[in-house]
Amino acid sequence: MKCLAIDDEPLALAQLSGYISRVPFLSLLKSCHDAFEAMETLAEVDVDLIFVDINMPDLNGLDFVRSLVVKPLIVFTTAYSEYAVESFKVDAVDYLLKPFEFQDLLKAADKARKQHEYRLLEQGYGEGASQINGSLFVKSECRVVRIDIAEIKYIEGMSEYVRIFVEGEERPVVTLMSLHKLEERLPAQQFMRVHRSYIVNLHKITEISRLRIIFDKNTYIPVGENYKERFTEYIEKLM
Repeated sequence: MKCLAIDDEPLALAQLSGYISRVPFLSLLKSCHDAFEAMETLAEVDVDLIFVDINMPDLNGLDFVRSLVVKPLIVFTTAYSEYAVESFKVDAVDYLLKPFEFQDLLKAADKARKQHEYRLLEQGYGEGASQINGSLFVKSECRVVRIDIAEIKYIEGMSEYVRIFVEGEERPVVTLMSLHKLEERLPAQQFMRVHRSYIVNLHKITEISRLRIIFDKNTYIPVGENYKERFTEYIEKLM
């Protein structure tokens, strides 16, 4: 997630920036000394998350957030607890009361990460699934589940649902969507539809016998008649 840090106090900004740099899923684009510097940055780049102090001169953090037409996720940082109610009125993800520790920021960042994942799904990145930076995000049992695309073995379509089988996991991830829609979200150079009910990860195939794809001794995926020619051409190119 791309983020900004904003604080008019140099020491506080340095600490905040240092904490952010330790969070593996955050990328700090810039450390800003006031809201106006942040506005200049926002005019040039897209930002997912902003950590911003509230009590700043000229334009405080609350008014800065209210002024934004497109609002990234917000985490407020402040030494004044009386701002808590106002901060949540502008839909802040969290509120960190100074002085706070790295673990406090990490918890707030994790809340923001989860909301960011929901936003991506809700903003139309796919019917029930989105593919971002090598990962597939799917809605499953009222949760958003992150799946490493490289670890998917195969996917089975079952009417309105699909079952995603992941290497190392005993149970598949089940999500409400069509196999066709999910196929559109996967990299075509790595995944192939081989049957009306199956998509396979070509990189995970260990053996092929009589037009059956073998992943392990208990998993056999049939190649459908309508998909046989394309799959056979792919295999012949590898030989």
